[in-house]
Amino acid sequence: QVHLAESGGGSVQAGGSLTLSCSASGRKIDEYCMGWFRQAPGKGREGVAVIDRDGSPTYKDSVKGRFTISRDPAKNTVYLEMKNLKLEDTAMYYCAAESRFPECIRMQTTVIVGASASATRFQFWGQGTQVTVSS
Repeated sequence: QVHLAESGGGSVQAGGSLTLSCSASGRKIDEYCMGWFRQAPGKGREGVAVIDRDGSPTYKDSVKGRFTISRDPAKNTVYLEMKNLKLEDTAMYYCAAESRFPECIRMQTTVIVGASASATRFQFWGQGTQVTVSS
C-alpha cells in the first residue's frame, strides 16, 4: 500500500505559476502509474496529467503546454509544474496511484477524453491540495 500526500497548492494570480508535489510513502512510485486529478466545486474529478511507469506523460488538452508532470524516484515524489495559470484551473488537486495495468490505461484514457473519475476509481488517492487562481 502506498500513502500519498499532496502539497504546494495556494493562491496565485492568473498567469502565475505553482508546482504541486505528491510525496509517496510505503511503496516506490516506480511501481505505479501516477496521476493528477482536479475537482472544482460542483464538478466531477477530472484527469489532468498521468505519468506512466516508463516515464511517459499524458495530458488533458486544456493544460498541454502549460503543465508538466514529472517524477523523482530518489525522493519518491511526483510533481505537477503549472504555468500560465487560468481562472478555470481553480480546483482541489489530487494525486492518484495505480498499479494494475488495465487501470493505468483507464487513467490515461480518462485524461485524454476529459472524463471524470470517482474517488474510488483508482487504487490510492491523496487528500488534495487547493489551487485558487484569481484575476
